[in-house]
Amino acid sequence: MARLLPLLLLAFSVHAADQTRVVTSVLPSLDYGPSCWSTVTLANLSDRVVTVEIEVHRAGGGMVGLAGLAETVLHINPGDRVSHSIEITDESGVGWLKVRERIPSPRLSPAIAVSGMSECVINNRLRTTPRQLSYPTRNPWFSGDIEDMQGNLISVVNTSERAAQATLCYSQGNLYSVPGAAPHSSDLSPVCSQSFDVLIPPYATRQFPVHREDSTHFSIKTQGEAIVLQMMRPVAAGVKVYSVDSTVKFGGEFADK
Repeated sequence: MARLLPLLLLAFSVHAADQTRVVTSVLPSLDYGPSCWSTVTLANLSDRVVTVEIEVHRAGGGMVGLAGLAETVLHINPGDRVSHSIEITDESGVGWLKVRERIPSPRLSPAIAVSGMSECVINNRLRTTPRQLSYPTRNPWFSGDIEDMQGNLISVVNTSERAAQATLCYSQGNLYSVPGAAPHSSDLSPVCSQSFDVLIPPYATRQFPVHREDSTHFSIKTQGEAIVLQMMRPVAAGVKVYSVDSTVKFGGEFADK
């Protein structure tokens, strides 16, 4: 029996590890700078203690901490709500935050509600804009006319440890096709008046305008394991504050041709 005890403990440990799963949420478009700051709020909606890991990145990908928080792992008691701010004053940019919730049993559901907001002081006025959760997907894409999106930005977040790529196309709505034997070869593609291929480093954020010069159509295709796309619309004319345009839908799993 003494010989069997370590084996039983090992088997129990492996079985318990197999039952644990992690739910990952991403909160992008978090403004920071000398006149901007962002706050994330985590609320435990369950009757159990929940363990979460928080990972915060600057626009360039580097990790930063949350104000007043000396560690990246939190244990949130039932019904508790905690809020922490991203305060970076040495540069201006748009960062993002990843929350991993450890769920110890397959019978349990996620319990942490994540919300955020960005605040900026512009011309002595405080502008507050809520931020929405997003979930990374593989190779997301977007294509559409920009008549109702003048002034919008599209935000690209590479949440993985490998570099990603974004291909942007600004066109005037003209399409072309190249007949051939290859699959999808007859699909219509936009004629780009301006196009860009952009490399996005690991954990970095990039933002691009959806309108350039006289373009009427915008498309973006990405290649990366875990990318978040968000369409951002200006809050007010002439003010560089943006909110999430949740009416825009993105495609996923773009296949290389």
